[in-house]
Amino acid sequence: MENGKKIYQPHGLLQSDELYQYVLNTSVYPREPEILKELRAASSSHPLAFYGTAPDGGQFLSLLMKLVNAKKTIEVGVFTGYSLLATALTLPEDGKVIGIDIDRKAYEIGLPSIKKSGVEHKIEFIESPALPILDNLLEDPANEGAFDFAFVDADKSNSGNYHERLIKLVKVGGIIVYDNTLWGGTVILSDVSKVFPELRRPDWSHTIQFNKDIAADTRIEKSAYVPNQECITEEK
Repeated sequence: MENGKKIYQPHGLLQSDELYQYVLNTSVYPREPEILKELRAASSSHPLAFYGTAPDGGQFLSLLMKLVNAKKTIEVGVFTGYSLLATALTLPEDGKVIGIDIDRKAYEIGLPSIKKSGVEHKIEFIESPALPILDNLLEDPANEGAFDFAFVDADKSNSGNYHERLIKLVKVGGIIVYDNTLWGGTVILSDVSKVFPELRRPDWSHTIQFNKDIAADTRIEKSAYVPNQECITEEK
């Protein structure tokens, strides 16, 4: 419950919605900035609201950025901007986050909150497929290893392509986070026909293959799953 109203969020691999709500009520909502609550509320009526980063996910990203003193970051997949704003609030005054998404209309749902937050100057939103933008960044040698942190929550069919570019853009000792790598727990299933809800089916095989590729990638120092948010966190 928040303000007496239960707010639906997928509980990932926790045992129940009630347990997830307990986590939110005891350790997440009390520390969630009001401006992020405002953005989350503005996004709640969107038919794809579940695409947004959950508040505990936003806190986790902020913690990781603080651990590496992130100043320059990339976000692939923005939706209404919850994680983008959480990033901007975490970064130092002269920090910068480049957010890339094909859907400007969704981003504009959260834009009033972003403008109100006082950190809009840290954000560069680019309406575009991500791969051309990442390629453009790599055309400048100065961008190789120039980023401290990256977060990817986008089309799973391109996860490997994003990885190949981000591994060059993010510095040694930096962090790359990929969302939904356990695909709601369905990665353990033997056949796509067993995957429910059906909307998870198209990217099921892509997710499994990406996990295999990441596990075999010797360029990564460490990788770990975070079950409640279904993330892989990598340190170069």
